[in-house]
Amino acid sequence: MNHSISLADFTQEQLSNFCGVLNRNIKAIEKHFDITLRIKDSELVMVSKETIPQPAIDTVQHILEQSKQAALSLQEVENLLQVSDKNDLEDLKRFTIKLRSMYITPQSKLQCRYIARIAKKVVNFSIGPAGTGKTYLAVAMAVQALENEEVSRLILTRPAVEAGEKLGFLPGDLAQKVDPYLRPVYDALYEMLGFDKVEKLISRHVIEVAPLAYMRGRTLNNAFVILDEAQNTTPAQMKMFLTRIGFGSRAVVTGDITQTDLPEQKASGLIHSLKILKKIDDIGFTYFSSVDVVRHPLVQSIVEAYDKFENAGKS
Repeated sequence: MNHSISLADFTQEQLSNFCGVLNRNIKAIEKHFDITLRIKDSELVMVSKETIPQPAIDTVQHILEQSKQAALSLQEVENLLQVSDKNDLEDLKRFTIKLRSMYITPQSKLQCRYIARIAKKVVNFSIGPAGTGKTYLAVAMAVQALENEEVSRLILTRPAVEAGEKLGFLPGDLAQKVDPYLRPVYDALYEMLGFDKVEKLISRHVIEVAPLAYMRGRTLNNAFVILDEAQNTTPAQMKMFLTRIGFGSRAVVTGDITQTDLPEQKASGLIHSLKILKKIDDIGFTYFSSVDVVRHPLVQSIVEAYDKFENAGKS
């Protein structure tokens, strides 16, 4: 059975985006759905011995749409193929974050709800382990808001708490010492905006990266503010941060309450705030768990292999 999709409005570059390096994207799609893809006479023809399921058609069309915007890596295509198996594609298409240089598609229904809350609520809390996309998606929403001129600046901050090494031994002032700890945020910005543009926006103070202590005494108007590693704030610091939010601003607070680096006698401002703010309508809460960790398919195979080996040793 065959199904054809028109490519009449695609440029050669956009078709290259879809195909991937050495046609790796096409090969991944063919392998996943057990189909053959052929580009012929301004059409993409899907060929199969059996009826092609609608999710396969929808997924290929969605990948084609994203190819119009930017080149797709093999990992991005594989993520979309995994999503299609969960029948979540319509939700994910609706909540895809559209940036000038790329599309960012959530990988689960919970990530969709997280994006929806960021779009609707003034303040959002995102709690969960590393790898769940809580910081990456917050940065993507912040970049989208900046590109759409919904805000005039991005402010990225985190508490200056030592996590296994002494900040005092690092070179530079407090802001420079905290910079390495915000590396995941920088990496996300570089991926979405490009290195040169990020550096230019930082020099113009459109993007500001600073320790949480630098927020004291300020009123943050018309800004998208992200507080990362919030489990390492004290209750007083968390209150100080939340009361900085001004008119036209949005804030996302991310953290993992199982990974607190505060001294044992100090309470976490993140845990404290979750208890006292949960009934405020304009504040959203998203709780991720280990099952929400987005992993490369190879990592999943490695974990499964280790689990199988360890279980065999116990028997």
